[in-house]
Amino acid sequence: MALTAVDPTPALVVIDLQKGIVAARTDSQATAAVKQAAHLSAEFRRHGLPVVLVNVTGRAPGRTEAQRPGSGVALPSGWADLIDELDVRPSDHLITKRRRSAFHDTGLDTLLRDLGVTQTVLAGIATSSGVESTARSAHDHGYHVVLATDAMTDPDADAHRHSVERVFPKLGETATTTEIVDMIEATR
Repeated sequence: MALTAVDPTPALVVIDLQKGIVAARTDSQATAAVKQAAHLSAEFRRHGLPVVLVNVTGRAPGRTEAQRPGSGVALPSGWADLIDELDVRPSDHLITKRRRSAFHDTGLDTLLRDLGVTQTVLAGIATSSGVESTARSAHDHGYHVVLATDAMTDPDADAHRHSVERVFPKLGETATTTEIVDMIEATR
């Protein structure tokens, strides 16, 4: 774990913690990640820092070799609603994405720049998909990226481990929720 600093205006960006996705994950890793993401959300709000909650309602249209469950099927009512554990507040910023990255065609970069954000703290599901894609985009956009490794999960444990151990150190700094909260406390 290598969190070295918290910028004056970091933003928490929570990826795809929505009813249709989380309901399919009843394992202990998903439960723990949801709990940590909710804790981060509460702490960012307590310190008056931006909280961005991202849901997904679409996919890139290109063909892939990997099976994509539900492709072409209408999403059930409520599928994209954010989970109750996030305790959505009026001060939160809501972004709906239609691709893996929360930056692709969503206005997220403009929002963050308008808020004076220079650092993103990422959490959510799935580590190797939406979270990693958003981390890559945040890095490409010039943000300092922090990855809350205990506030994210992936249905594929090997993919999660690969992202955390091999990819994320190249895109930013990794830390636990406790380390992030402690550093925010120490700098506020």
